[in-house]
Amino acid sequence: MARLDYLFTSESVSEGHPDKVCDQISDAVLDGYLERDPEARVACEVLATTDRVVVAGEVRGPGEVLSEVEGLVRDCVREIGYEQRGFHWNNLQVSNYLHAQSAHIAQGVDADGAGDQGIMFGYAVNETEALMPAPIHYSHAILKRLTEARKAKTGEAALLGPDAKSQLTLRYAGGKPVEVTSLVLSTQHLEPSWSSQKVREVIEPYIREVLPEGWLSDATEWHVNPTGAFVIGGPDGDAGLTGRKIIVDTYGGAAPHGGGAFSGKDPTKVDRSAAYVARYLAKNVVAAELADRCCIQLSYAIGVAKPLSIYVDTYGTNKVDEAQIEKAVWASMDLTPRGIRNQLALGRPIYRRTAAYGHFGRTPDDEGGFSWERTNLVEALKAAIPSEV
Repeated sequence: MARLDYLFTSESVSEGHPDKVCDQISDAVLDGYLERDPEARVACEVLATTDRVVVAGEVRGPGEVLSEVEGLVRDCVREIGYEQRGFHWNNLQVSNYLHAQSAHIAQGVDADGAGDQGIMFGYAVNETEALMPAPIHYSHAILKRLTEARKAKTGEAALLGPDAKSQLTLRYAGGKPVEVTSLVLSTQHLEPSWSSQKVREVIEPYIREVLPEGWLSDATEWHVNPTGAFVIGGPDGDAGLTGRKIIVDTYGGAAPHGGGAFSGKDPTKVDRSAAYVARYLAKNVVAAELADRCCIQLSYAIGVAKPLSIYVDTYGTNKVDEAQIEKAVWASMDLTPRGIRNQLALGRPIYRRTAAYGHFGRTPDDEGGFSWERTNLVEALKAAIPSEV
């Protein structure tokens, strides 16, 4: 039987975190290709350090995008807000080492097979409206709100820097989150004289805005900039790489992870597209009230279209037999790489917006972003469950 009373912790990082800077640049390059060719192939990796960004990887698509990479890098860094000594959008040295995709990799994908082997997981739980685990959901929400306040350029929040991390420990009672037992928030600040206490005075009102009423109390432990000053931030303070925040990007450790990163990869790569569809399926299972909590594993082989396996785990919260849910998932949609891309309309330039504050639990937008967060598969899943079950 699953535990009902426990503590659980998840962390998030802001869009100015060095690794997230790299994720956003990788996905901006991907969007640049998909904007011109929905069938473009991109595997773009980025390294960022003091006043330098290195872009590398494999592409197949319109050649003119290569000449735009430097501009895409500078635009990303400027929009994030880096105008500091050691990392300034206008002073960066940008090195572009993108080259043609291997023909041996392309041949399997051209036949509508998967772009690689691997296992992917999707997860959903009914403890938040977004059907996401509460610790990661609110860790993201805190940093997103602080970023909004920083970019508004009014009041003392304008002196916060782009680089930040949050971490929430929640107490669960009866299987539901009820309070924050500890909160860790480290944020870059542009005013060197600020103490940790001063930083807390600036950020606390925004944190209280996004957390549910009653979750913070006198017993909550606060750790704000616990090491002291945090003025040198971003890639000048710590080198960044694409794909190093895979748990932040997904479920904050509340569910398994197959190991593959998302950013910079076009949707023929099942590391990305199958992880998105696994979330889509798990979310719709929970939205259909077939279970309160659902984890779905998919597996693929390079060059092979059909998934090798589907596994459903509802942690004992299922309302119908898990084997029936697995059959319903098989029946509800085409889970080949091509079928996933078509169902979720993934061949559009929708990816840079995913590269900070999580790929899941977000609101679908009018341009097609976060299509995997829709719950439009509920009726198909219900219809696939035999009426006598």
